[in-house]
Amino acid sequence: MAARNKARKRAFQIIFEADQRDSTPTDVMQDWIRHAGTDERQPPVSEYTMQLIEGYAQNAERIDELISTYSVGWTLDRMPVVDRCILRLAAYELIWSEDVPEAVVIDEALDIAREFSTDESPPFINGLLGRLKDLKPTLRR
Repeated sequence: MAARNKARKRAFQIIFEADQRDSTPTDVMQDWIRHAGTDERQPPVSEYTMQLIEGYAQNAERIDELISTYSVGWTLDRMPVVDRCILRLAAYELIWSEDVPEAVVIDEALDIAREFSTDESPPFINGLLGRLKDLKPTLRR
């Protein structure tokens, strides 16, 4: 499982970098892959990281719509960037990825939040992902 944990962290970092660069996650991922091929200090992008990024990118518009709809009192623009990126990744994996238990997705998102965000972030992320989990059967389009 440590490999998937690293893959999720890398996917989060790619989504975060894309947000900061106003780029697409797939473009940033391609940059990371190119750098890994020429710089031994750059870790490789795993197959699971690629799956997460490609899956998120295919559903990004719907994911942002869901986060906006169910995050009470927070717009996407007002949300801390780290939290927004964690939620984007976790929402994709929670709703569209069938091979990962829902509890694992939420726990991993909370671990990333504890490592990269504020003390207030885990309860917010947990609440929003819990709501999405409860509504999961009705959220896919």
